[in-house]
Formats: sequence, structure tokens, C-alpha cells
Amino acid sequence: MDFAGAMALAMTVDALLGWPNALFARVGHPVTWLGRLINILDISFNRSIDPPGIRRFAGAAVALFVIGLSAGIGWAVQAALAFEWSRIVLLGILAWPLVALRSLYDHVAAVAHPLQSGDIAAARAAVAHIVGRDPAALDEAGIARAAIESMAENASDGIVAPVFWGALFGLPGIVGYKAINTLDSMIGHRTARHESFGWAAARLDDLANFIPARLTGLLFGLLAARPSDATSCMVRDANRHRSINAGWPEAAMAGALGVRLSGPRIYHGSTANEPWLNEGARDPLAADIRRGLQLYRRAMILLGGVLAILAFA
Repeated sequence: MDFAGAMALAMTVDALLGWPNALFARVGHPVTWLGRLINILDISFNRSIDPPGIRRFAGAAVALFVIGLSAGIGWAVQAALAFEWSRIVLLGILAWPLVALRSLYDHVAAVAHPLQSGDIAAARAAVAHIVGRDPAALDEAGIARAAIESMAENASDGIVAPVFWGALFGLPGIVGYKAINTLDSMIGHRTARHESFGWAAARLDDLANFIPARLTGLLFGLLAARPSDATSCMVRDANRHRSINAGWPEAAMAGALGVRLSGPRIYHGSTANEPWLNEGARDPLAADIRRGLQLYRRAMILLGGVLAILAFA
């Protein structure tokens, strides 16, 4: 299980170091490299003069090209590594930038600190970095809810999913997944420009996150103070979410913390009337963000531990 050991190492390095600002300033980040490529292809092939069918075909071709190129590079690099312990170390180091464990924790904690001290303006500014909803319309409960939801969803998209595919297929698995996820974040939106062009990217992202999202919810449920509350909320409410995947970790987190999540929110001046997860529970507060971070940390430690055990089994 070379790949499982490499993913455990990638998680450990990222937990300790994150992605240093000095390194980002010098070389950027693999996701930003993917973003530049996707942006060029979007500008070049997503033409408003084309009918929806042509744009959908072009978007599918672009998605397959980006994923194939990314996974192919990962495979070529992996194939060149020696089959020894050094291979696990090198794979882990190469996978490290693609695991956002430390970054997610830091961004969510940056919301909790000012919110607990009563600085609503600073908390709104911090939460704007991790969610797309209008921060000016958020009160304390809204800010806490947004931060907790982002933490739960991105625990799946940013850590569990890349590690899952990396543990199965090594470097091509984790790089290919990040290509899918980046495509979805850039062109997988239901907007006039990307409704057709991003259709394939959005569907591939749904498929790639199907198992990891449920695995993330299970991790939260198992490690909650009251596992039965978390798991029952997840099973009951996950499918009420607009996303076929995000509802699983979010509902598990809602049940674990005893708060209600999702619900109506404002995007660009328009209200989206989303259903509640764990409806009837209280609204979250700043302290609940801290409790959520503690659960997130325990879940990631368990995940890394399982990977390490598989590597040595």
C-alpha cells in the first residue's frame, strides 16, 4: 500500500507546514497552474455564438483534455520513481500541495477568532474568503453557519476526496481529482456562460466526490460527541441539500454540533431558499465553529491514521 503511506505523509506535511506564502510567491500552486490552463481554454472554446449543444460538447472535450493531461503527467512522474521506501516519501512530497488540510483549518479559525471577540466586521471579511454568499447580510449566526458549512464541505472536497483517489491510484489519482475539482470550481456553475460549457465538469465532480462525501460524513459521525445524533441527522437530511454530495458532511456536522445549517441565504442580492439541515435545532454561534474545528481535526487524524495502518499492514 505505497499509495496509502504516501497520502498519510502528504497529510502530515501539510498539517505541519501548509503551503508557505514564500513558496506561493515564488512558484504559485498546482491549482493556480491548472486554473490558468482552464481559463485559457474557457476563453478559447466557450463561445457565446455557438448553440448549447456545441458548447456542451466543447466543455466536455476541454474537461477530458485537462483531466487526461493532469493525470498523465502524474502517471509519468510516478512511473519514474523507484519501488522502495523512497518512492513513498517522494510521492508524499509531490502530493502534499494537493491536500488543503492546514489551509482549511486556518481559514475557518480566522472567522472564529474575531467572531468570538465581537468584531462582526472582521468576521464578515474573513468568511468572505471561503464562501460565495453576501457577507454584508450575515449576522453572527449567519457567519458561524457559513464557516461551519464551508469547513464540512471542503473537508470532503479539499482533503478526503484527493486523499481517497490518491490512496487508490497514487499521483495520477490525486492530480486527476484536483483537475476535476478545479474545473468544477471555475466552469461548473449554472450561469448563462457556463450552463452548457461546464455541464460535463459539474457531472464529473459529482461522480468523483460521491464516495468521499459520504466517507467524510461518516468520519464526522463516528467522532462526534453523540455519534447517533450526527449519523441520524446525516441519513435523514443529507438528501435535502441542493448538492448530492455536500449534504452528507454538512448534515453530519449539523447533527454533531446540535445546530441547524444551510437554509435561506443571499447570493449577489438574490435569496436562495435552501432547506434547513437539522431543522428545529438552534442557530450556531462562534463557539460552535471552534467545536466544529475540533471535530474536523479528530476526523483528519483518524483518516491519516487509517492510511498509515494500511501502509504498514
